[in-house]
Amino acid sequence: MSRQKLRKFAETKESKFVVEAEKPFYTHCKGKWKSDFFKNNHDIVLELACGRGEYTTGLAPHFPHKNFIGIDVKGDRLWHGSNIAEENNYQNVAFLRAQIHHLEDFFEQNEVAEIWLTFPDPRPKERDRKRRLTNPRFMGIYQNILKPEGVFRFKTDNPGLFEYTLTVLEGLKIKPEAITRDLYNSPLLAEHYDIVTRFERIFFQKGFSINYLRFRFGS
Repeated sequence: MSRQKLRKFAETKESKFVVEAEKPFYTHCKGKWKSDFFKNNHDIVLELACGRGEYTTGLAPHFPHKNFIGIDVKGDRLWHGSNIAEENNYQNVAFLRAQIHHLEDFFEQNEVAEIWLTFPDPRPKERDRKRRLTNPRFMGIYQNILKPEGVFRFKTDNPGLFEYTLTVLEGLKIKPEAITRDLYNSPLLAEHYDIVTRFERIFFQKGFSINYLRFRFGS
């Protein structure tokens, strides 16, 4: 492991914005995010597979009365987001180092008000279907931790994953509230507050259209 990565891991372990194994809150955060971490009663918004946490740190200043938690398993990625939170002294930001399929170990039923899933690995091979973050198994996890009226937002450059996700929603009898296959030429772009992720910028510059949808499990 490079010295730079080792430095990032060390700084992440010291960061008050990062919750990970070996930190006390990690083992009892379920149901306690508002009371024990943020110390308020504001809605919780998750950014799943957050990478550098562009949405977590990007939305936080726009919505000071919401709590934002970026979730990723890669500690060096969370280092970027936690540094931005530190530099701006965001009091409504946290990062959780965890696997997405373990979400129910960290959040109670109906504890979350909103979820963002942006540019996950499309897992195009058929044998990897079960690892796609919009497959029915994961959808069940999201539905469990979301409030009944909770919002799910999904953004991807991959048309195959987007169409697959629409098929999954159809099977669950969920109709999207909003949908576009060309976000940059859609009024739905306003919902993103000019936030552009690193992967989004790369793929858009290569000529890929950005797909986006918003839905509620209760719809």
